[in-house]
Amino acid sequence: MTAKIFIDGEAGTTGLQIRARMEARDDLDFIQLSDEHRKDVNARRDALNTADVSILCLPDAAAKDALALIESNDAKVIDASSAHRIASGWAYGFPEFDAGQREAIAKAARVTNPGCYAISSVAMLHPLVKAGVVPSDWPITINAISGYTGGGKSLISEFEDESADNYSTATFWAYGLGLEHKHVPEIEQWGGLAHKPLFVPSVGRYRQGMLVQLPLQLWALPGTPTEGDLVQVFKTHYAGEPYVEVADLADTAAMARLNPEDLNGTNKMRIHVFGHEERQQAVVMVLIDNLGKGASGQAVQNLNIMLGADEGKGLDTPLVY
Repeated sequence: MTAKIFIDGEAGTTGLQIRARMEARDDLDFIQLSDEHRKDVNARRDALNTADVSILCLPDAAAKDALALIESNDAKVIDASSAHRIASGWAYGFPEFDAGQREAIAKAARVTNPGCYAISSVAMLHPLVKAGVVPSDWPITINAISGYTGGGKSLISEFEDESADNYSTATFWAYGLGLEHKHVPEIEQWGGLAHKPLFVPSVGRYRQGMLVQLPLQLWALPGTPTEGDLVQVFKTHYAGEPYVEVADLADTAAMARLNPEDLNGTNKMRIHVFGHEERQQAVVMVLIDNLGKGASGQAVQNLNIMLGADEGKGLDTPLVY
């Protein structure tokens, strides 16, 4: 039996990648609207209520509007927007988050796909807070850089379309400087923090790939943990997870640089702990593809879990935007 899938917002950056990852599958039937009907409310209502699972690749307000169109009790939803990431009644779509999360996703009618910055931050914070290595009320600072595809078609145009009014020749900029990035509440809740972190994202002049950094003064933390202690926390937490790799401390120590594009096209996440043993300082770094584990790959992984399919179906062949 095939499952009927509708991607609302398929023409967007994330929607296109989700469809590409699932194109060759024979266990799925796609409900696809023509260009003239993809913004038609009645056509979308029919599709949303006919599909077994709808994947919303829409701005936050539009995602909420789409949900209001669903009348069928059997219709399931994966929301790739940030509209429901801390909402009650929604399963957080990060299967590796903790024991029982896969089961929660499998049973859910509503799954919220994590944000790219947030899933990277939560992947570092949650295990450390849960293990008691980092207190929940510890002052947290997170820095990040992403390729410009993370900003969707508008930002892609800004970097690529020389005829666009907003075309930019900049190589890099920091943004969210008012410290109100929309992923902050998600990081706070799912990272187990008692206070909102200081989060400063940035964008570079390259298409995709993300590096998220969590600096820690180990000497100030309770118990003065070592770099090795941090690595062990992550290795224990993510043991057996095919899409989350924790780099060995020796391999990380031998690295002179880390390229945010290294995992492009994959649904993988890699965690490194860099540090200075004598000064008792460390920087935890997470590497993902912002369009992979940070968006389309994670959505497909969640879909597979919801359908009871092989979790890696459609994820093992690298895909580049």
